[in-house]
Amino acid sequence: MNFFKTSSICIILINLISCSENNTNNDEPVVTPNSEFQGEIEWSKTFGGSNEDSAVSVVETLDGGYAIAGFTQSLDGDIIDKTATDSDYWLLKLNQNGDVLWSKTYGGTNEDSAAKLIQATDGGFAIVGYSRSNDEDVSANAGLQDLWMIKTNMTGEISWEKSFGFGGIDQAFSIIQTADDGYFITGFIEAADIDDKSNKANKNITTLHGGSSYWGIKLDADGNQEWNHYFGGTGNDRGSDVIQTEDQGYIMIGSSESIDLDITNNNGSYDFWIVKINSEGTMVWQKSFGGSQIDTSYTIEATGDGKYIIVGDTRSNDGYITNAKGVADLWIIQVDTAGNLIWQKSIGGTEFDTGRGIHRMDNGNFILTGNTRSNDLDVSDNKGQADLWNIMINTNGDILWNQTTGGSANDIGFSCIQTSDKKIVVVGNSESNDFDIPNNKGSKDLLIVKYK
Repeated sequence: MNFFKTSSICIILINLISCSENNTNNDEPVVTPNSEFQGEIEWSKTFGGSNEDSAVSVVETLDGGYAIAGFTQSLDGDIIDKTATDSDYWLLKLNQNGDVLWSKTYGGTNEDSAAKLIQATDGGFAIVGYSRSNDEDVSANAGLQDLWMIKTNMTGEISWEKSFGFGGIDQAFSIIQTADDGYFITGFIEAADIDDKSNKANKNITTLHGGSSYWGIKLDADGNQEWNHYFGGTGNDRGSDVIQTEDQGYIMIGSSESIDLDITNNNGSYDFWIVKINSEGTMVWQKSFGGSQIDTSYTIEATGDGKYIIVGDTRSNDGYITNAKGVADLWIIQVDTAGNLIWQKSIGGTEFDTGRGIHRMDNGNFILTGNTRSNDLDVSDNKGQADLWNIMINTNGDILWNQTTGGSANDIGFSCIQTSDKKIVVVGNSESNDFDIPNNKGSKDLLIVKYK
C-alpha cells in the first residue's frame, strides 16, 4: 500500500496509529480518529564536522529534550573539544526543537566508539561501546580492544568509567539499567580472552569456545562487576541487545554461526540467536531462528504481555523465512516467554533492507528504523542509494505506516523513540545534502529527524 499517493492519505495516517486489537484485516485496519500523528517530517538536522560522525542511540531526557550518543572523528564544525582525528564517543544534548544545549566527547588517543546510550534513574547518562585507548578519559586497557563504559551526570561530566576485557577484541553493543539500579551490558568476548580469563581463574579448559561469544556483565550501581558469563560455540557469536525479564533474568539477542556447545539448533550460516539467563547469569534456554544464509538480529523490545519482538535482517529464503522479497529483508520475529516462535515477517523490496532500532509506543504499536535500498514492494520511494527507513507495525507485525527519508547519498537509521509529545525521533547518519537532508558538513554527519 502506498501511503503518499492521494490527498486523502493524511486522514489515513492520522487514523492508522491506533488500530483495534481485534483487527485481522491488513488491508482495511480498524482505526480511531484520535491520533495526531501524520507521518510528516517536522524537522531534520545534521551535526558534525569535516570527517566521519554518526549517531547510534537516542533517548528522550527527563526535561523533554534529547540526548544522542555516537562517535566523531572530526576536529571542527560542531565538535569543539577534540584535538586528534581518532574516533571518540560523542554525547550531544538537544532541546525539544533540536537545538544544541551542549556537546561532549570522551576517549583517549586511540579509537573509541560508542554503541548504546541510556539515561539513568539519577538523570545522568551511561554509554557503552569499545575503546582501544589507555589514556586521557580511559583509565585502563587490558588488550587490543576493551568494552568501555562511562557514567556521566546530567550535564555530561564523567562520574566514573570502567573498562572490561582481556588481551583480544572485546566490545559492548547494549546496556540497560536493571531493577536494582545496577547495569547489565551485553556484547562479545574473543575466544582467546575466554581462555585467558579461564586460565587466570585456574580452570581446566577441555573445550574452548570459538571466534567470539556472547558476553553478559552484571554491574552494581557504581559500576563494580558482580558477575559475568559468556555463551556460544566454536564459531562467531555476538550479542547485540538485552532486555530484563519479569522474573529478573535477562534475554540477550544477536547472531550466531556456531553449531555446537551452547547452540543446539543452528539453521545455517548466521542465525538470530536468543539466550535466556536467570538473575545469576545461568542459561535457562536458547533458541536459533533463521535460514541457510546470514540472519542477524540487532534489537529486542517487550510487547507488554510477556512476549518479545526481535528485529534485524535476513538474506535467507528458506528455513523459518517463508516470504523472502529481496537481497536482504528486514526480518521481524515474535517469541513468547519460553522463546517459542509466534510469528515472523519479512518486510522490504528487492534490494537490501534492514532494521536496527525498535521502540514500543504508548498505544501498543511499535516504531522501527533502519535503512533500505529498495523502491518496490513494501518500499514506496527511494531518494538515492540507502535511505533511512521507518516502519510502524502492530503487535501482529502488520504494517501501519512506512516512510523513507534521505537524499541522493547514503542515509542510515540506527535508533528511534516515541516522544512525550506523541511524535517520533530517529537518529543515524547521512552523507546527503539534498531532498530531506538540509546540509552536509563533511564525509558523514550525525542525523536526527523528528516526525509529527
